[in-house]
Amino acid sequence: MPTTEKKKTLILGASPNPQRYSYLALDRLRNAGHEVVAIGKKSATVKDVTVDTEKKAYPGVHTVTLYLNPDHQKEYYDYILSLHPRRIIFNPGAENEALQRIANEKGIETLEACTLVLLSTGQY
Repeated sequence: MPTTEKKKTLILGASPNPQRYSYLALDRLRNAGHEVVAIGKKSATVKDVTVDTEKKAYPGVHTVTLYLNPDHQKEYYDYILSLHPRRIIFNPGAENEALQRIANEKGIETLEACTLVLLSTGQY
């Protein structure tokens, strides 16, 4: 059964390149009515979302969806945990047992899944 709850989502590894999965995720999350905040390597605006380059204290983040490989995630561990998200989605290529373990110990749900698939199947 599809969920209709709107979930504020942080895309970590956001890109202004329409060929990137993080771009498609941002587009589809916005089309589904979810509030999106984003952090990437380059400042940009994608749709109506500003892609920031610095770690900001976004209040009320429900989901962090990762588009960074595990090596690039390390500098974000404390930041991600400081947001107190309800879940973290590890998209293909972003799987990270160490961060999953830390998050689970703090009561954060973790999923190795594709945000695009979750959205298209109504499981987001």
